[in-house]
Amino acid sequence: MTRRFLITGASRGIGRALAQRVADAGDRPVGLARTAPADFPGEFHEVDVLDRAATADVLGKIGDVDGVVNNVGFARMAPLGEIDLDDLAWTLDGNVRVAVQVTQAMLPAMKAAGWGRIVNITSLVTLGTPSRSSYAAAKAAMDALTRVWAGELAGTGITVNSVAPGPTETELFRQNTPVGSPQETRFFASIPAGRIGRPEQIAAAIALLLSEDGGYTTGQVIRVDGGGSLAGQWRR
Repeated sequence: MTRRFLITGASRGIGRALAQRVADAGDRPVGLARTAPADFPGEFHEVDVLDRAATADVLGKIGDVDGVVNNVGFARMAPLGEIDLDDLAWTLDGNVRVAVQVTQAMLPAMKAAGWGRIVNITSLVTLGTPSRSSYAAAKAAMDALTRVWAGELAGTGITVNSVAPGPTETELFRQNTPVGSPQETRFFASIPAGRIGRPEQIAAAIALLLSEDGGYTTGQVIRVDGGGSLAGQWRR
């Protein structure tokens, strides 16, 4: 049986790697992002998810899916004394509101089918990383949603989990952690694996949660971080 999985932020990074993995497994990725990639191994819908009305319009055209991966991420970094409240609202909207809106739209069909997968992509920064207050708050909220939704949907055939990557070679990571920067040096020094992850490695963990074999895992935060969550010193 071919399944359809909706992936937000699917044009690059983890989302694009996951789309390829889904397609290679014989299922159909349905991508959502502001800019269409040069090639995509499935169905793609171009939309700015920060536009709530435009997002609702596109979601209404997608049809039924078997799972949702809330992968899109928005981040602006600042220490506590310099957080712009508009940036805080923007970050919470782009991460939390988008995840709720997308999942709500796709939930009825999954409930009716008695089978579904919801995966929220969160982050290691929820454990405490300097200058990441807004982003960490948004991703921590998504981890909380994972547990709430998993409890609400238990017994429906729908699982809900988070995958929390550590530093991963993506465009968003490099916007805030340039090559050769002090931030990069700190990450390398404190991740036990001694390197940052690749999008394909994060996609592998997500793919397991989307699979039939992932059907007994729900309400969990799966950390794919090279051991970063074991090394508390990098967060201080």
